[in-house]
Amino acid sequence: MALVALRNVRKAYPSPDRNGDPIVAVDDVSLDVEPGDVYGIIGYSGAGKSTLVRLVNALEPATSGSIRVDGREITTLPERELRTMRLGIGMIFQQFNLFNSKTVRANIAYPLTVAGTPKSEIATRVDELLDFVGLADKARSHPDQLSGGQKQRVGIARALATSPRLLLADEATSALDPETTHEVLELLKRVNRELGITIIVITHEMDVIQSIATKVAVMDGGRVIENGDVFEVFSNPQNPSSQRFVATVVKGIPSPAELAVLRERHEGRIVTISFRDGDVSQASVFVELANAGLEFELVYGGVNDIQGRAFGHLTLAVRGPDAAIDAALAIIGARVDVTEAA
Repeated sequence: MALVALRNVRKAYPSPDRNGDPIVAVDDVSLDVEPGDVYGIIGYSGAGKSTLVRLVNALEPATSGSIRVDGREITTLPERELRTMRLGIGMIFQQFNLFNSKTVRANIAYPLTVAGTPKSEIATRVDELLDFVGLADKARSHPDQLSGGQKQRVGIARALATSPRLLLADEATSALDPETTHEVLELLKRVNRELGITIIVITHEMDVIQSIATKVAVMDGGRVIENGDVFEVFSNPQNPSSQRFVATVVKGIPSPAELAVLRERHEGRIVTISFRDGDVSQASVFVELANAGLEFELVYGGVNDIQGRAFGHLTLAVRGPDAAIDAALAIIGARVDVTEAA
């Protein structure tokens, strides 16, 4: 059973104009997040992804549709039961949302205090979490004494305080530099791997999805336009909006303008070879060209790794007799996709 199941979920806000149409932020979204997933939801600003995450933890009510969390339909729960349900959902934010007047220890303890947990249990749990996020030496510090990465570690520890089954990360790395982003993503991987917590990651950064997610949904205009296994979506995106996102981290087939530049710089026929994990290796492609007596050089593209699975697009300038090139490309094309620039 899915830990989070959305069916035909819609969220609309009244128009500022009394006679205008409603503003639809989430439109007919259906998704399943299985236990143990790291599920990425990606989209440009205004795509509806942050609204969607607020619907999942019932910070906002859905206009219509069904939202089930851990088997419970949350759209019909009264507020008192929603507060209890939210104890099973941790939340981390882009701007950390820490209490500046409280110490690191007090920030982490806060959700446990609100939940009425005995003080002796709070102390033990906070110590465990400080060790887990690597901040045992910062327990008495205040947020303004911490770096951005340390603040987000406190935010993660606080989100884990009530031992949730689900963690929602809303643009959790957007305010961090690349090195700190990597450290925070590695911590989130540990949360998923060692604690078995399911994570939904909301982001506009495709490289975050590439680094941490197992599944991904691409949102545009409030709708999910493509979703599935991260490797499948990255290696073979079907929707134009998905293709634009993937292009930010994956070099694909060169555009007409890029082809024009390549032709000026390189002699020969411009050929792109696209492959995915399980296809023939790059080495065998190069051997085939070399055995045909052809000269070639890599002029565009590259290889990408998604959690141990490789795919890529290699654009080559191939030189030699046309008949030899045609024969070699026919052999290679029987095993992988080959595209020759017109």
